[in-house]
Amino acid sequence: MTQLTQRYAKILGTGSYLPANKVTNAQITERLAKDGVETSDEWIFSRSGISARHFAAADQLTSDLALEASKKAIEAAGITANDIDLIILATSTPDNLGGFPSTACVLQDKLGITNQCAAFDVQAVCSGFAYSLAVADSFIRSGMYQKVLIVGAETFSRILDFKDRGTCVLFGDGAGAVVVGASDEPGILAAAMHADGSHREILCVPGRTEHGALEGSAFLKMDGQAVFKLAVKVLEQVAQEVLTAAKLTPADIDWLIPHQANIRIMEGTAKKLGIALDHVVVTVQDHGNTSAASIPLALDTAIRAGQIKRGQHLLMEGVGGGFTWAAAVVKY
Repeated sequence: MTQLTQRYAKILGTGSYLPANKVTNAQITERLAKDGVETSDEWIFSRSGISARHFAAADQLTSDLALEASKKAIEAAGITANDIDLIILATSTPDNLGGFPSTACVLQDKLGITNQCAAFDVQAVCSGFAYSLAVADSFIRSGMYQKVLIVGAETFSRILDFKDRGTCVLFGDGAGAVVVGASDEPGILAAAMHADGSHREILCVPGRTEHGALEGSAFLKMDGQAVFKLAVKVLEQVAQEVLTAAKLTPADIDWLIPHQANIRIMEGTAKKLGIALDHVVVTVQDHGNTSAASIPLALDTAIRAGQIKRGQHLLMEGVGGGFTWAAAVVKY
């Protein structure tokens, strides 16, 4: 009797990209002062842990950022672009206002992929990468796809209200990419996704088109206190869920890689899980909140810095508008 081999989705390579325009707290404070909005480096850093963020150039689209991160991930995986048979791109800031063609399809063309692989976008805001990782895992385990390019890419600077210091100082632009492939070695051990639309008002872009005119605001709006309270709660819950599914405990985790939203949320989550802060990958100080790009950006940064090594257990989790949240446990 032939014994079937367990099929896993394993991370083969990672990549990331940040726009050249790095904006420090001092620079954004100066910009806001011109509109009569008072803030300071100390005010921003003490509330968020952010010192700087990157903004895309006027001629850079989300797909351009995704392209640079993807090329690095494909190179790190040791494959060619035409080896990819599925592209999943997580973003809340697509190239096109109506959302189509998908930014994933634009990325496919920019990568020069000619094999007509499937490509689609995922919209789960800051949970987008974690959602995409779970989707890719299911596709690979089913045998439907062999090599999947997952990208989180955002140009959030385009939807910020620079008269609202509670939001505009927090977000940045960037992209992170991961190639996952079918393997008989353990890779993604467990993943989970959740949403609760009853909380949609606390983090959203409320504008909509009615009869050809914009109704409401085209800028991001957030109830910071409500988001903080809910985020810490659901991040602990989904972390415990995937750890149980993977038959692991927090003590087995070498690195927690949370969505880089706010240092206080990350510290609160780590404390609830009993994971020491020196086992948490933190890049929010340099990147700001890059939404769907934040987890793969942090992952790639830590891998290239030599922090994360093969064989280690990683816990990745995100939470975002919707309200959405998701997590995955990975053996890297």
